[in-house]
Amino acid sequence: MRIGELAAATGTGQRLLRYYEERGLLTPDRSANGYRDYPETAVRDVARIRRLLAAGLPVRVISEVLACACGGEQDVEPCMEPTLRTELTALDGKLDDLRHRRTELLDLIERVAPPSPAR
Repeated sequence: MRIGELAAATGTGQRLLRYYEERGLLTPDRSANGYRDYPETAVRDVARIRRLLAAGLPVRVISEVLACACGGEQDVEPCMEPTLRTELTALDGKLDDLRHRRTELLDLIERVAPPSPAR
């Protein structure tokens, strides 16, 4: 299928599909005239990429996940669990940092905000 057909089948813009190709997440064949030719499995692959991106995984990890998936129906194979746990730990650290920063910011606001009038 051509890129326009894949875009329509997945609800993903052609520009984004080209980006996925640039990053090595999709690998279409090329016809004699240079047009991209995607296999039918590309619809599933794009859906998988979108789910992994929605989970906040960086492209480098998505590339590993896709290499490990071997065309199966699962989004992620068991071999990727350690990598995914590492990503989760990093995300938890960022959340902790954001909570701390939020608390500090609220404290600063409370120090400078005028007191609310008593009712």
